[in-house]
Amino acid sequence: MTPEPASSKDAASLPTGIRVAIIMDGNGRWAERRGVSVTDGHRAGADALHRTTEAALDLGVSELTVYGFSTENFARDPDEVAGIMQLFVEQVEREAPIMRERRSRMCFMGRRDLLGDEINERMRWAEELTDVPDPAMTLCIAFGYGGRAEIVDAARAAVSEHGIDALTEDELRRHLYRPELGDPDLLVRTAGEQRTSNFLIWQCAYAELVFTDTLWPDFGESDLRAALAEYATRERRFGGRTTTTAAHG
Repeated sequence: MTPEPASSKDAASLPTGIRVAIIMDGNGRWAERRGVSVTDGHRAGADALHRTTEAALDLGVSELTVYGFSTENFARDPDEVAGIMQLFVEQVEREAPIMRERRSRMCFMGRRDLLGDEINERMRWAEELTDVPDPAMTLCIAFGYGGRAEIVDAARAAVSEHGIDALTEDELRRHLYRPELGDPDLLVRTAGEQRTSNFLIWQCAYAELVFTDTLWPDFGESDLRAALAEYATRERRFGGRTTTTAAHG
């Protein structure tokens, strides 16, 4: 369902303190419709991430996890991949100081061994720079990430540490890439597709899903408000009795 736009009148009723995940889809289609390069589309997508991060902070989101680059994306044209990697470094360098100023944390999840030395160094730099106590919000960028790979890696680490007989849901969860983060309450996907594409498949087991036709480079505060407003109408059962989303506010 594409959420209806949320007016300023509705702002006070939006839930706060929730954890949001976003599949940022549509950079290529945005570029094609405008007759510009795919790299230009990804650059516009980077600007959208900046806008959305600022909006999430202003709207009281506690955790924002975004799908930046999947393990499957390595199969794309090498020039496109190289462009994405360069844009990623530029965005990390731009966003980390802003996050620190706003007393917020930046972190990353994924298979870092698949990424180059420069990217790994910039990730470490950003995480250290934004390692603030009691952050207003945490922005986590999934980069070189795959949900199935994460579960396999977690299972291997848990079994290696304690043996197969000690493997439980709690133990596996402890070995996920970012066990300190909570499970997303809301998963948003842009550009009209209605699938989760191997993103946070463990963590989003009970997330509310919102799909919007807006292409990612066009996404911004009004779209995030609309998604939060849609989330506020949902009844969350977690397999049991009804609970209200308003409990997060």
